[in-house]
Amino acid sequence: MSGPPRHCDIAVIGAGPAGSSAAALLARDGFDVVVLERARHPRPMVGESLIPHFWKYTDLTGATPAIEAEGFVAKAGGITVWEGEIHRIRFADFGFERPALHVERDVFDHLLLRHAERCGARVFEQVTVTDVAPGEEIRLRWADRRANPPAQGFLRCRYLVDASGASSLVARRLGRRHLARSPHQFLSFWGYFENSRFIDGEGRARDFEELKAVRPVTFVCAYEDGWIWHIPLRRSTSVGLVIYRDRVRGLEGAARQRYFLETCARAPYLRELLAPARFVEGSLSGRPDFSYHVAQVAEDNLYCIGDAGGFVDPIFSHGVLNAFYGALLAALAIRESLRDPARRQRHAQLCAHRLHQFYSFSRALALGDVGGNGVDFELVKRFMRSVPQRELELMLAVSHITHRTRHFRRLIEASGLTALGGRLEDKARLLPRLWI
Repeated sequence: MSGPPRHCDIAVIGAGPAGSSAAALLARDGFDVVVLERARHPRPMVGESLIPHFWKYTDLTGATPAIEAEGFVAKAGGITVWEGEIHRIRFADFGFERPALHVERDVFDHLLLRHAERCGARVFEQVTVTDVAPGEEIRLRWADRRANPPAQGFLRCRYLVDASGASSLVARRLGRRHLARSPHQFLSFWGYFENSRFIDGEGRARDFEELKAVRPVTFVCAYEDGWIWHIPLRRSTSVGLVIYRDRVRGLEGAARQRYFLETCARAPYLRELLAPARFVEGSLSGRPDFSYHVAQVAEDNLYCIGDAGGFVDPIFSHGVLNAFYGALLAALAIRESLRDPARRQRHAQLCAHRLHQFYSFSRALALGDVGGNGVDFELVKRFMRSVPQRELELMLAVSHITHRTRHFRRLIEASGLTALGGRLEDKARLLPRLWI
């Protein structure tokens, strides 16, 4: 059992979508890439909804064939129940020909990691990075938990990509991770149900066995303490609550599970969908400190991408998209810096600028922040002007069906894109009811 090497060109901490994608891109360019992952894949992750934008990134990494072959659930669109109104969107109405997906993230992430290995990255699982010493040559201390007692050592690299997820290893180590100061402080927890019914693209409830023949939607329903997601997967259904932290302060263990199940049992529509379902014992998981930003996400030879660079309310499914986007930007900046070291600071600045744009846009769209919590409104406006028309129309429609249109309209007006709203009613259809 061999441990990590002593030297490499690029070290990547974490093997989620951000880390694996950055590793695949850089290894394909011929660089010596080492991935250090504290868990062993496939590892438990929340079932997730992916919007169709993600395909353009997996095309670039070369992971698309493996994802297509896996046969994840293709979804028709989304339906929300928000303040008594029921809205539907279909991705085909925005010109997207490739499907959005519902994925088991443990399987999805495993596919991406194995693809990075095939591209030439050296992967070491169950190896935890315990310290980072920045410098001209970055030094990582690691602990290999495959050994008993754990082996320890050091790895030196020319560039470091921190894709460590919510632990934000580098940002915490350097004091750059800041929790959002906002009344919108959330946490989430989720679990899995077997044999849940689901909603199709026309708003009709279907039995779980029909999932192989009928495309579902991602169903989102607001309730008194926050909002709920319902995401049908191939063998189970992911159900999660996003809640104001104060609502569940002090609830742990059995008390938290009881609150979760009681909320599911009384939530309109959800209770009917879950009526024939069985909760999978032991499947409840959660995530605290829901929203944060990182003051400096890229500099010289150090990059923080994905959740390691910031996280926002997931209402618009930006998390994995942010991971892919950050991986592409970081890989491009590092590749050009290795080829032209004299300009590495400039490449890092450009990458940081783009990452900050995306984070600012996500937070402004989801929560309305434009002047704090790491949001730069000028960057948001520039980002808006660079996004393709159909993607902006989709964002407008999604913000409309979650009653956050005021945030988006403020952004498009400030960006001089006021012609966008003309076809909103066609793209975000108001349904009279759900047939459940």
